[in-house]
Amino acid sequence: MSKSEKQNEQPENYTSQSSALEESSAKIEPEDKWMIRECDTYKDEYKECTSFRGRFQQYFVYGETLDCNQWKKDYDNCCKWEENNDLKAAEALIQSEKKRRLERLRAHYRNDTWKKRESPPTDWDKPLPEWMAKRDENTYLAQKAKEIKEGKLENEKDGLCVII
Repeated sequence: MSKSEKQNEQPENYTSQSSALEESSAKIEPEDKWMIRECDTYKDEYKECTSFRGRFQQYFVYGETLDCNQWKKDYDNCCKWEENNDLKAAEALIQSEKKRRLERLRAHYRNDTWKKRESPPTDWDKPLPEWMAKRDENTYLAQKAKEIKEGKLENEKDGLCVII
């Protein structure tokens, strides 16, 4: 056996060891993993919440300052999830996101003023009223739309937009 063959030779149980290692290190993903944001987002939210500007805005809107500790907990849990694949941290983070989402949509769910529709109105694409069409007939957008319909508009390749 040559020297290079000896270097490439692997023990017989190498494949079984490597497959066992792969199985043990395989990531177990929580079902709602998509809800977890980037860790920096939680850090930025906490920083904004505890800043002077954030505290002033909270006092102006709510009459008191808010508790920002949940953002810090979420950041810590996100770091645990990212670095150690900690399933408990991920689940806590997902629960926090669900709670935050429910709070944000609470007014929407409690709405009893507006009737939610199942589909758009049947006449959603009807022509504009005459007064509105007349008002908008001489606008730049209307002129360009007319040129496109008539095939007169060519691509303007000479125009450049330069931002310095």
